[in-house]
Amino acid sequence: MTVKNTGTTPILGRVVHFTLPGGQSPASVWNGVSTGTGTAATVDNADWNGSLAVGASTTFGFVADGGAPDPAAGYSRTVM
Repeated sequence: MTVKNTGTTPILGRVVHFTLPGGQSPASVWNGVSTGTGTAATVDNADWNGSLAVGASTTFGFVADGGAPDPAAGYSRTVM
């Protein structure tokens, strides 16, 4: 996923909340730290990529465990 600062002030840390379909959960995360449980996933910034200047972006990714989801179910996300 890509997180971009579209605001007018720098971001000094971030948390991304998202829900995975089909009973999946993040098994492995890179460029972030997984702190959620089950389908209610939460990924905090890594120690080295939490600050984002105005207009800057960073990415993180994950591999999910669990059964194959319904492709139509999709997922939702919230950045805080």
